[in-house]
Amino acid sequence: MGGLSNLLSGHLVFRPRDSAEAHRAATPLELFFDLVSVIAIAAAAAGFHHAVAEGHAMEGLLRYLLAFFAIWWAWMNYTWFASAYDDDSVAFRLLTMVIMFGALIMAAGQTALFTQLNLTVVILGYVVMRVGMIVMWLGAARGDAARATTAKRYAAGIGVAQIYWLALPLLLTLGLPLGLLVLIGVALELAVPAFAERAAATPWHRHHIVERYGLLTIIVLGEALLAGSMAISTATTDGLSFGLIWMAFCGVIITFALWWLYFCKEDHLTSPKLSRALAWGYGHYIVFGAGAAVGAGLAVQVELATHHAHTTQMAGDMAVALPMAAYLLGLWLVRDRHHATGTALLLLPAMAVVCVICAVLPFSMTLLAVAGAATVWLRNHPASPAYING
Repeated sequence: MGGLSNLLSGHLVFRPRDSAEAHRAATPLELFFDLVSVIAIAAAAAGFHHAVAEGHAMEGLLRYLLAFFAIWWAWMNYTWFASAYDDDSVAFRLLTMVIMFGALIMAAGQTALFTQLNLTVVILGYVVMRVGMIVMWLGAARGDAARATTAKRYAAGIGVAQIYWLALPLLLTLGLPLGLLVLIGVALELAVPAFAERAAATPWHRHHIVERYGLLTIIVLGEALLAGSMAISTATTDGLSFGLIWMAFCGVIITFALWWLYFCKEDHLTSPKLSRALAWGYGHYIVFGAGAAVGAGLAVQVELATHHAHTTQMAGDMAVALPMAAYLLGLWLVRDRHHATGTALLLLPAMAVVCVICAVLPFSMTLLAVAGAATVWLRNHPASPAYING
């Protein structure tokens, strides 16, 4: 009960963990925390899928990017903090529960965001998550004297950003454009780690962070597998449909290819430098967001095949091809541009272009599956000029 009494009395203390700790792995609490991220990501992907299927792709994309940023940013901040200060105390568990509750609120607000552009519930859930992080950082400031300035900068920066988000509805009444206001808020959030970590770097654990990011990659790709399952269920329930089953098979190939490309032999985040860590951590917004969007695109394909969508086949094909291309570019940004040389350096950007071309050709789903498999082969086969020896 010591952690609970500390929490209630305001003397919360989180001490730094050893950044060189052996056998550091994700904890059961972190895996439990990921469950609410799954719910929120699924809600955002579903909103995007329905927007595309109803013929509002661009509108849905902008709302998806906003929703996914809130989910990803809150997840990322908690993950890096836990890597440095998770002591598995009662206080840490309770604050994690608060942050998880905020994620559930945010997930509940996805429908209103996509259908009415109502940000109220999403902002409320996001602020709850971030307030939990402010308390955590204040605890780190008490328990880590060497990095107290860093922790206080985090707490203050997060606090300023949350005041801004709470003021957003009022700013909208003044006639200011939503897009500009959101970009200002995003810039505020992204600036906090860059500002705080310059005082003294937090003791995050490289292997732990890489594992945590890998786990979220698996989660977002699960959206694509869910769409494949939906296709098979529809094909076998409403009368056997070879087209739907083939679409599901192509979707599985695409998803497995994206998984394989992420989990190659090369290590992620091989440098502890702040600039590299920020680029790697922030760049995964593209990888994660695109991975989940592939699943949304596959769900649109199911609706097109069953004549429930109110959009064109071309739009449905683009809904798979463009996120797939973005995923490849994001992976190149965070990893391959640092490791690859020669032909291999151009592989993922080149295949991203191929994916976009596939979307305007007949049998695009089949071609995208072939493109995904070919990228894996070129990236991993010793006989290929694009092979990288890890």
